[in-house]
Amino acid sequence: MSTPVKIFFLGATGYIGGSVLNRFLEHRDAAQFAFTVLVRSADKAEKLKALGLKPVIGTLQDLTLLEDLSADADIVVSTADCDDVPMIKAILKGMKKHHATTGAVPILLHTSGTGVLADDAAGDRPWDVIYNDNDADQIESLADTQQHRYVDLEIVRADKEGYVKTYIVLPSTIYGIASGRLADEGIQNKQSVQIPSIIRASLGRKRGGMVGNGLNIWNNVHIGDGTPEGCNAQIFADKRTGPSVSNLYIVIYDAIKSNPDSVPHGREGFYIGENGEHTLHEVGKRVAEELVALGKATDPVPTPFTEEEIKTYFGGSTFWGTNSRGRSNRSKAVGWKPAKTTKDMLDSIRPEIEFILTNPSSKWRP
Repeated sequence: MSTPVKIFFLGATGYIGGSVLNRFLEHRDAAQFAFTVLVRSADKAEKLKALGLKPVIGTLQDLTLLEDLSADADIVVSTADCDDVPMIKAILKGMKKHHATTGAVPILLHTSGTGVLADDAAGDRPWDVIYNDNDADQIESLADTQQHRYVDLEIVRADKEGYVKTYIVLPSTIYGIASGRLADEGIQNKQSVQIPSIIRASLGRKRGGMVGNGLNIWNNVHIGDGTPEGCNAQIFADKRTGPSVSNLYIVIYDAIKSNPDSVPHGREGFYIGENGEHTLHEVGKRVAEELVALGKATDPVPTPFTEEEIKTYFGGSTFWGTNSRGRSNRSKAVGWKPAKTTKDMLDSIRPEIEFILTNPSSKWRP
C-alpha cells in the first residue's frame, strides 16, 4: 500500500476553497490523499468528517496550530486569506520544519488574486497595461504595496530559500454558483464576492449601478472552468456548471506529480485564472436589465453609485472601479483549458440575482 499524501487544507468553507477541495475529492488519486482541514465551526467539522476528512477546529489566528499542521503536511493548500501575513509566516515556518525533519521539499498551493494588479481608476478610465503570468520580470515589477503583494513576496522568498516549492494561483473576477458535495452539505459559501456585491447594491438602490462610469476593465473566470484530466470525467460531464477556476489547482498538482522539474515555481510560479475581459459598465448594464425583467427595478440603464451608496454598500471603497488585466499564458501552458467566456459571465448574472433573492443568508435586505 502506498504512503498517503498528507494535505493540510485551509479555507474549505469558502467559495474558492470548497470548490478546490471538492475537485481534490473527485480526483482519480483521491484514495491516496489524507486531508487535514482547518475549520472554525464544530457543525461543519462533523460534516467534513462524514466526507472522510480529518477536521481540526481552529482559526487563522492560531499560529502555533498552523505551524504544527503545516509541519506535518506534504502539501499545503491555502485558500483562506491572501492578505494575512502572520498566517502565511506560520505556515511557511511549519513547512520549513517539515523539510528539516524529512529532507523532502513540501508544496504550497496558495490563492492570491488579480487584485494585486489593480490601479486606482475609480471607474473613470480603462487601462492598457496587461500582466502576463509567464513574464516573471513584469510580475516582479509590481509595487510591494499592492493588495496581496506582501503575502506573495513572503511565499516567493521561501521558495528561493529552497525548503518549499510554491505555486500562486491568481483568480480574476470569479462567477458561477458553486455546487458539489461541500456545497450540497452546507459546508462552503456558494457565491463569489465581486458581482454579487454589485447585485446587492443594485437591489438596494433599485437600479443597476457601477463605480464611476464603469470604464474600468477586469478579467473573468468561471468557478468550474478548465476541466483537468486528473479528475473523474463523468463527474465533470454531469456538472458542467459545478465547482472549480479551482480546476487550475488540480492541473498544477497533476503537472507537478507527472514532471515536477517542468512546472515553474517561486518567482516564476504565478498562475493567473482568466478567460476573457469585461468592463464594469457591462456588468452594471446586465444587472440593470435583469432587475427590470424580474420586477425589481424600472430603468434598464445603470447609473454611477453615489458617494453615499459607495459608503453604504462598499464601506467607502471604490475598488470595484479599478482595472485589473492579466493573461493566463503560464496557466494554459501547464494544461489548463478554460472554455467559458465573457458571454457566459454576463449570462450568469440572472441566476446570481435569483440566488440572492431566494437565499436567506444574503446580506441584501429589501
